[in-house]
Amino acid sequence: MRKEVKDMEQASQLPKNRIGRSVRLMFRWMGKNWPLMILSFVFLYLITYLRTIVPLFGQHIIDVILKFSDKGSKLPAYLQDLITGDTVPKQLLMAAILLVSLEFIRSVMIFFRRMATALFSEKVAYRLRNNLYRQLQNMGYTFHSHAETGDIIQRCTTDVEAYRFFIGDQIVEIARLTMLVGMTIWRMSQLNTTLTWISLVITPIILTIAIIYFRKVERMFQTIEANEAKMTTHVQENVSGARVVKAFANEAYEVEKFRRLNRTFTDSDFNFVKKMSLFWSSTDLICFMQFCLIGVVGVVYASKGIISIGVYTAFLAYAGNIIWPMRQLGRLMGDFSKATVAVYRLDHILDQKDEYVEANGNQTPDIFGNVRFENVSFRFADSTYHQLGNISFDVNKGETIAIIGKTGSGKSTLMNLLVRLLEYQEGTIYVDGTPITDIEKHHLRKNIGIILQEPFLFSKTVEENIGIADSELLGDRVREVAKIAAIHDDIVHFEQGYNTLVGERGVTLSGGQKQRVAIARMLLKPKPILIFDDSLSAVDTETDIQIRSALKKEWKHSTVFIITHRITTAKEADRIFVIDKGTIRESGSHDTLIRQNGLYKTIWDIQSKIDFQVEGGEDHE
Repeated sequence: MRKEVKDMEQASQLPKNRIGRSVRLMFRWMGKNWPLMILSFVFLYLITYLRTIVPLFGQHIIDVILKFSDKGSKLPAYLQDLITGDTVPKQLLMAAILLVSLEFIRSVMIFFRRMATALFSEKVAYRLRNNLYRQLQNMGYTFHSHAETGDIIQRCTTDVEAYRFFIGDQIVEIARLTMLVGMTIWRMSQLNTTLTWISLVITPIILTIAIIYFRKVERMFQTIEANEAKMTTHVQENVSGARVVKAFANEAYEVEKFRRLNRTFTDSDFNFVKKMSLFWSSTDLICFMQFCLIGVVGVVYASKGIISIGVYTAFLAYAGNIIWPMRQLGRLMGDFSKATVAVYRLDHILDQKDEYVEANGNQTPDIFGNVRFENVSFRFADSTYHQLGNISFDVNKGETIAIIGKTGSGKSTLMNLLVRLLEYQEGTIYVDGTPITDIEKHHLRKNIGIILQEPFLFSKTVEENIGIADSELLGDRVREVAKIAAIHDDIVHFEQGYNTLVGERGVTLSGGQKQRVAIARMLLKPKPILIFDDSLSAVDTETDIQIRSALKKEWKHSTVFIITHRITTAKEADRIFVIDKGTIRESGSHDTLIRQNGLYKTIWDIQSKIDFQVEGGEDHE
């Protein structure tokens, strides 16, 4: 899983086939929304067709109605038949009415085309955002513990929006320009072939410049995205950790750090703006020169009688339909680069393995609380040694097991293996005789209650945080478990009681209050196995005893694992496992381990001495 996180960090190393894969993904993610896109293209074709007819009205008026030429009208016959009248003013009036009517029809079609396109892009983006969120929910715990929150948020917002904008606006724009240029060339060729070829002189030049521009900016967008992600991550971390920043009076340092990140992002964005400005200025000059060339050649042809004045004015209008779309290639290339980078970054999330599909069991046996580890070993993917080695033990239903050891000895890792937040490489873990790899993960985790070292509370009310596991159990049941977790008395003294908002990550609560709310949340529904991962460390000894006494009374049939550094907590357990350097060095009851004069006895002596000195100091005062 760490490899997956590393892959995300190395997204700037773009593979050669990235563009092709990104394009395929763009179309694949559109799903079943194709009818809307096809409908949009149908409207687009009709809109473009009507637009290419407009210049022919000018030719018809000049050459036929005003009789500046005898070469006839190039307007389609079905439209010529509608321009009737026995005088020139009447014919001009009919031509104007017809032209306004066509423009009205065209405007209505533009409205429906934009509605179809907007509906299409929003449906695709809606589905993509849901898929991303579902994927993030189903990705492994290790991925989330190493990925940067700010970067993930940016991918799910900015990158999704870049993709939505491209499929909703730019793909249609590409189709519009292609149809417009194609139909315009066809119309121009019917007027004069030579002048048509002259109008296309700039095409290879503009295309060459656009390709060079695309190659220059495609990596710029990756750099811009990476720099923006770093800046977003910094903001997210500082907003979440505002109390830590203020506690150390570190505001000036964080502001300076943000200034540097902001400067890096701004510089990378400005580099792109410089490239874009150079492209636009150069293509503007080329387009202007091309327009002048058409104008000069057209005047010469008209003066020699090769083309009529009406055809000349139509050519000038058609020239704009070719020249300015060519100029738009730079913007389209830039947006295409941005979209491919965004799709590539999104694919790094969607392409990760779903932990509920990968190596997931399918059994849903009854779970009572019997646990057995049999020669279990574990190491992280990027580690050269085992964090846990050859762990074996049996725990019967209803037993309370205390796990103690030095920091980094593997206590939390051991319990993470039991709930399959991590996957062991050797040995087998059994729950009621069934290997946990054969048990469906959702089923396993629903039967194991775990409170992690750092309890996370959502920005909701206290009651909603406790009842988040089952919203139907709010009310009396929430208050019951709050009393067991020794948090009820604190809550009722809050200004709004159980309706008090705890703030993001529970910042309005103390460390002990957060842990007790997390304990209450875990106790909401009875579970055969309970795990307390150092979750009583922030409460005082009296509250610790109160919680454990209530648990022993209410959950006497549940198997309980308590990871703790507090010997007074551990000694009340049925058995104690002492873990050191990834192995169980000692196991037994408190009295048994005290007599062994091992590591547990050493820890007991040290903590007892500290407690005695503290009590002596208090008495002396």
